[in-house]
Amino acid sequence: MTNSDYLLKAAIKKVTEKLNEIVVEKIEEASNIAQDAPEKIKKELDTLKEAIIEEAERMENEVSKNRNTDTSEYNQNPNLSEVLNEIEEIKGKIDHFNRKMNNTI
Repeated sequence: MTNSDYLLKAAIKKVTEKLNEIVVEKIEEASNIAQDAPEKIKKELDTLKEAIIEEAERMENEVSKNRNTDTSEYNQNPNLSEVLNEIEEIKGKIDHFNRKMNNTI
């Protein structure tokens, strides 16, 4: 064999070793990523769940706040307050009438 044959064989051997080394390293990295994936997915789902709950609470508080504002507007309007009182009185009279009718039957 000539020097160039040895040089070519040595180059092929070293390139093959380096490629094998890189492939093994990348397989190990992929394996580590695959092992961590379920935990990462669980964390992301937990974060999403917390964000959904926070948004639902925020929306509920906003609706509740609007209801309180609406009620205070009713209380500030004397005509509306008067109408609400009349409705309550009518409800009371209807309940009284229903009780009388049930007692006579």
